Parts: sequence; C-alpha cells; structure tokens
Amino acid sequence: MSGYPSSRGERVVIVGASLTGLHAADALRDGGFTGHITLVGAEPHPPYDRPPLSKRVLAGRMSADSTGLPQRQDLDAHWRLGNAAVALDRDARTVTLEDGTTLGFDKLLIATGTRARRWPDPDEAALTGVLSIRTREDAVELQARLAARPGRVLVIGAGFVGSEVASVCRELGLDVTVVERSAAPLAGALGAWAGTAAGRLQRRHGVDLRTDTSVVELEGDADGRLRRARLSDGAVLDVDVAVVALGAVRNVEWLAGSGLTVDSRGVRCDPYCRAVDADGRPCDDILAAGDVACWPHPLYEGLLAVEHWDNAVRQARVAATTILHGPVREHTALPTFWSNQFGLNIKVVGVPGRADQVAVLQGSVERAAFVAAYGRGGRVIGALAVNTPRALDAYAEMISRRMSFPPDLNAADAPDPVHVLDLAVPAAG
Repeated sequence: MSGYPSSRGERVVIVGASLTGLHAADALRDGGFTGHITLVGAEPHPPYDRPPLSKRVLAGRMSADSTGLPQRQDLDAHWRLGNAAVALDRDARTVTLEDGTTLGFDKLLIATGTRARRWPDPDEAALTGVLSIRTREDAVELQARLAARPGRVLVIGAGFVGSEVASVCRELGLDVTVVERSAAPLAGALGAWAGTAAGRLQRRHGVDLRTDTSVVELEGDADGRLRRARLSDGAVLDVDVAVVALGAVRNVEWLAGSGLTVDSRGVRCDPYCRAVDADGRPCDDILAAGDVACWPHPLYEGLLAVEHWDNAVRQARVAATTILHGPVREHTALPTFWSNQFGLNIKVVGVPGRADQVAVLQGSVERAAFVAAYGRGGRVIGALAVNTPRALDAYAEMISRRMSFPPDLNAADAPDPVHVLDLAVPAAG
C-alpha cells in the first residue's frame, strides 16, 4: 500500500507505549486521523515520565505512581501493554507480540526506546543489591534500598544517570563511591573540560570519585547478597548496593531479519523519520522515532542518536506528520537536555560531545553560574548552561545559523579575556 492514511479503517501500530508513542498518537489525532491506533508496550504501565526516576523518586520526594504522563485527549486507541513486540514481517505488514498475537498495520511507528545496559557477568548481575535504574520498578526498588541506609553505595559509571544517583545519595547522607573508567564524569557528553569541573564538584560534595578505574568483579555472600567490589587498581570496597549506570541499549532485537538498517545506534531513518531498509531506501510505511532512532541532521556530520525527552516529543510529531501527509516536514530540532545534580541546574543544547574547542563566554565557573560554547571546525555546535538556563535560546540560534566559533557576544558578564581551550577531537558519527 502507498499513500497516507486519513480515513476510518486505516491501521497505525505504534510499538513503544512510552513518551514517544504517546505523543505520536496524540499528534495523529490532532492531525485528523480517524483510523485505528494500537499502542504496544513491553511494560505493563501506561506511558510515564522517566527523568524523575533518578531524581525526585529516588530521593523519596515523589512516588513512582505519580510519574504517569498526562493524556490531553481521548486517543481512542487500543492498548496492548505488558506484551512486547518480538518480530516484524514487512512483506505481510504484521507485528508479532510476545503472546503470539499478530497485528496487521498500514503504517508502523517503531518507538521501542532503550533499556539499561546490564552488568556483563550474569551471576554477578543477579546478586541482591545490584540494580540499574530505567523503569518504575527499578526506581521503587532502589529507593527502598537507599531508604534502608546501606553502608556504602557503589555507582558504576559517571554519566548523567550515574551522577544523578550519586547526587541523591549525598542528599540522603549516604556514603557513595563512583567508579568511572574515563578521566572525568560526564566527559562523554560534555568533554573533559566540563567533566573535570564536575569531578571537583562531586568530590566537594563528599563523593568518593574514582576515575580512570573500572569495576572488575562484584562479590556476594553465601546468600547471594552483594558484599564487595574489586576495582582495576586493586582496591576492594565493602558495598551493599551497586547501581549499574553504564548507558543504554537500544531495543532493536525484535527487528532482526526485518530488512531494515539497524545497528547499536538504533533504527536508521531519514529526516522525515522513515525507516531506511538494507538497500538505503526509506520505507513509506515504517517509521522510527525517539531513543531508538538515528538520523541525519543538517547541522552535524554522520548520524545523530539522541536519548532525551525533548527529542522524543519533537521527533514523534514529525513522524505523525509523515504518517498523515508524507515527507513534508524534516526533523531538524536541536538536541536539548537537562539535569539537576549537586545543587546545580545543567542544561545543554546541541552536541557538545563532538566539539574540538570550548570557551566560557558568560559568568564564572568558580561561582557555578556560567555558559560555555562548544565549537568544531570553527563554528558553534553546542552550549552548556550551569544555573543560567534562560541563556541558551541565544546559543541555539548561533548553532542554527552556523556562527563562527568563538562568537563575539560583548556580554556584560563575559570573562576578560575569553580563553578558548582545545579538546580531543571525537569521531563525528
């Protein structure tokens, strides 16, 4: 079938009943789609908000039951929750679910997102006290264990989730050790310069931060409870809880044999969210959006794969437009994300992790209120705002206009002089 569904009787299946799936369904109804919508979710819950799980829920200031996402209209959708998709047959236009049910579709949106990367040793991962945080159940269990006042919490990985968990531990007065194999926390997303500053902040807040180090073994007692962790530098830590924060894995295994272009970055799609097949051709009837998608962005080399709230919402609405009207609207929004940790509000626009230079253009790092711009190849590609979130709109404009780096702002609070620091040049893809 070709063309774009708009009348009753057409079937849209959305695999992934979380933030992306909900907003896609909402946008379809807003756009006048009157056909059948089915939302398939691996989890038993209706769509809920994940960012609070590693912040307010973990700190006990919000219940996991309160994280449900609002539905601003009756979607008149059929929900298949707690029933994951296990296979896609493009020729038959069907999705097979875990319980053996087969769903036919005219249009399919893949929005299966990601899951937390597990500890690689299955026996060690099964120890009581070894946890990750991605789902509501994860947050409830970890919050209960933190409330029980463990002797020491080990956080494995110092990205944003790991750093947020460490921040909550210190807020609760718990001893916490963070082990990070790179030279600094948050370095992958913000570069070594910002990561070094983040490391100093964590240590000032009492975090036992071990960088350039990895966990080589988790040990349990005879009852299968976590008791110790052995590190690559020979140190042995007594720990009661270990939070594995080693990033995310995209949920694409169910697409094996589908003929789509899929790898560790997710489902490749074009700027209109149409999934790309193995021959490099976009599929009019299969789309991808949210954390599971990777796509070309006009401002960046290679493909972007973004795991953030704002991108999930914006990309879902582009996908809905393509379902309704075809390839008329590209997904060109800049990546934007935020974090609260150790008393700081951190907000980012663009892709700082690909920069080769950085400069603080406003405020003061020492006072923990500043804006830094990131450049690559002589143009602005990203910005970081710490405790100054309103400043980022201007920097987003600079990125979109491909302004030269460093931009000349003549800001009243600009350092004098502005220092440009060189960074290690990461790969573009």
